[in-house]
Amino acid sequence: MICCTAEVLSNLALRDGAMAEVDYVVMDEFHFYSDPDRGIAWQIPLVTIPHARFLLMSATLGDVSAFEVGLAKLTGAEVAVVRSEQRPVPLDWEYRESPVHETIHDLAMSGRAPIYVVNFTQRDAAELAQDLLSLNLTTREEKEALAVATADTRFDTVYGPEVKKLVRHGIGVHHAGILPKYRTLVERLAQRGMLKIIAGTDTLGVGVNVPIRSVLFTKLCKFDGSKTRILSVRDFKQIAGRAGRKGFDVQGWVVAQAPEHVIENKRMEAKAGKKKFVRKQAPTRGFVPWDATTFEKLQLGQPEPLQSQFEITHGMLLTVLHREVDPRERSGGYKRVVQLIGDSYERAGARTRHRRRAAGVLRDLRRAGVVELVPDVRAGRPALRVSEALQKDFSLHHTLSLWLLDALGGIDPASPDYALDVMSLVEAILESPQAVLIRQVDLKKGELIAELKANGVEYEQRMEELEKVEHDKPLAEYIYDHFDEFRQKHPWVAGDTVRPKSIARQMYEQFTSFNGYVKQLGLQRSEGVLLRYLTQAYKALAQNVPDARKDEAVHQLEAWLYAMLSRVDNTLLLEWERMLALRNGEADPTGPDAVVGPIDPSADGKRFRARVRAEMNALVATLWHGDWEDAVATVRDEDGEVWNPDRWQAEIRPFVEEHGPFEYGPRARLVHLTELRVVEPHVWLARQTLVAEGEDTPWFLECEIDLREPASWEGPLLRMRRIAS
Repeated sequence: MICCTAEVLSNLALRDGAMAEVDYVVMDEFHFYSDPDRGIAWQIPLVTIPHARFLLMSATLGDVSAFEVGLAKLTGAEVAVVRSEQRPVPLDWEYRESPVHETIHDLAMSGRAPIYVVNFTQRDAAELAQDLLSLNLTTREEKEALAVATADTRFDTVYGPEVKKLVRHGIGVHHAGILPKYRTLVERLAQRGMLKIIAGTDTLGVGVNVPIRSVLFTKLCKFDGSKTRILSVRDFKQIAGRAGRKGFDVQGWVVAQAPEHVIENKRMEAKAGKKKFVRKQAPTRGFVPWDATTFEKLQLGQPEPLQSQFEITHGMLLTVLHREVDPRERSGGYKRVVQLIGDSYERAGARTRHRRRAAGVLRDLRRAGVVELVPDVRAGRPALRVSEALQKDFSLHHTLSLWLLDALGGIDPASPDYALDVMSLVEAILESPQAVLIRQVDLKKGELIAELKANGVEYEQRMEELEKVEHDKPLAEYIYDHFDEFRQKHPWVAGDTVRPKSIARQMYEQFTSFNGYVKQLGLQRSEGVLLRYLTQAYKALAQNVPDARKDEAVHQLEAWLYAMLSRVDNTLLLEWERMLALRNGEADPTGPDAVVGPIDPSADGKRFRARVRAEMNALVATLWHGDWEDAVATVRDEDGEVWNPDRWQAEIRPFVEEHGPFEYGPRARLVHLTELRVVEPHVWLARQTLVAEGEDTPWFLECEIDLREPASWEGPLLRMRRIAS
């Protein structure tokens, strides 16, 4: 039995087809078949593995007649449809015209908590959670229990104190904008039944068994990426179905709020009596009206038919052509692609479009020499093959990584900005985190408007200048020009594009801490977005840039990224490291370390030394900025009492009195200023010489690194000993 994602099975099916060693396929959450981004992965196995038997499951399948016909045709087996509208935990439905705070208070006081309050933006979820602090829904004993349960959690980011305050009042906030460690904390507390309310987006509950008694919809409309619409029946029922969990409850409740202006008008009407009053109007943007009838239709409606998301891509065609030719098949090579299109769940007109697209893709690949026509002795006829020269280094899953490798050859290793330029090329292949880029632009606009006003520039001209502002794009001209040339030679990247930006590079140039950057851009409620992006940047730098292209400065930048991620929230980093360890045979897949257990940071000597330097430099930077709380988080101090903010200020004061402010710029980060000496196996002493006015001083920071116990392999490496001369 193998548990995998739909994409893994899809690639296996494309590559091996009828020869795939798959007998039974259980596809849970099959409604993802309609997902625009991932839906095709649910379809491919249904049209390529005829000998398999399929079990397709979802609470919101809707009309499945197309799958009945398709699976019977593919497998030749009888298809059975099993339906049931009966839930193990029945639901009670209610439409409310009271303010959301009153609704939540009433539900909680009537024993219907935990309540999952559904919002459709991260901002709405965060703001509602903050507003709910005015409701006192937890007893003193419950607050004390929450304090004990969260005592070991470090709320050491900018948004951390707010999360701490919320959860200790029995309120959880859950969306992709908060750090994984905070989301995990909310899930853990919810599973223990310690939270009264969870204000989240519609992502909570996917893959997480969180006991929720009531689901409260704050709206029944949602922006779907192109426009605002009433929720689909499928989305509505998927969310509502989280109310009342088997084994936890005997009854679940689903409540929908009326639109805010309707609730406000009803309140004003009751207050005014027979007097006239000005009615509050419905929002003009981002709103579609709903009422109790809408709510009832969503309850009783059948899920919409699942929509095929089939599309021909360069990667798909190449995967099919990688397949070994079966001499018994007459559909070898390109004919397999045509057969795949014909067997798909597309309409006739769409299939014609796909065949034209496939023919164009094949012509592009042949012109580029990626695909060749070669004789096949076994089949007795010519067959299409992917070029053997390409197979050695080609990755279907990282097409832009090939461009990165090529682009690295065009920048000068002798340049003083080489490491920064490498980072810019890496950032160009990553998805753009819009929440961060928008704040970058806002900050630049604020600085520009202040400058223009100071120079007496007229309003109209100021507005014109503001329209030109965009986020920083280092090496943009080189990146765009090189990618255009690369795309001519390598047409499989036609559907992708490079995205120049400067986030990791900007942070490194400024040597800004994670918290410092969050404060600078006002990203408190998007810390998770920034963390995911920086983790992707680190992984791409570590894995996609060959060591031959990395000089000391690049290694240092890589170590700085790693050290910062380890301090903030190493959840995503550890998952990736464990996966690599298993893949490289460095961990036992059956042992406990396959699931838990960090990696020894000293295993790679060069990376270890670079990381020690990076942590020392980061510590100097936090002290220079006077970020005493950040300094506490930068070193290893389990209790946070030995080196607290007051002690940091007291210890650094004699140096400042003797030499004035110390430096933290490039001069203070030179290699020779960091010393690392082995004391005994897995124990080191590290010293960082402090710099003032461009000169080395006799003063230094001294830290111990003790990695004898695996528990010390996570988080900061440095344990502060003294600041001395």
